[in-house]
Amino acid sequence: MTENEKKEAATLDQRRAARVALKTRHSQSVVRLMDERADLRGVHPLADFVDESVRWTA
Repeated sequence: MTENEKKEAATLDQRRAARVALKTRHSQSVVRLMDERADLRGVHPLADFVDESVRWTA
């Protein structure tokens, strides 16, 4: 593996880790918002799905 390939692999690993952290943070934010604003349930199917998914895994 060349030095350039090692740098690219390290960059990809960093991007993957950042993506996972961002996904987790967004899920937490959706759940917190749905807890604070019950009137938002049913407005957006994906938000409802994330909220229910997190609740079932907790």
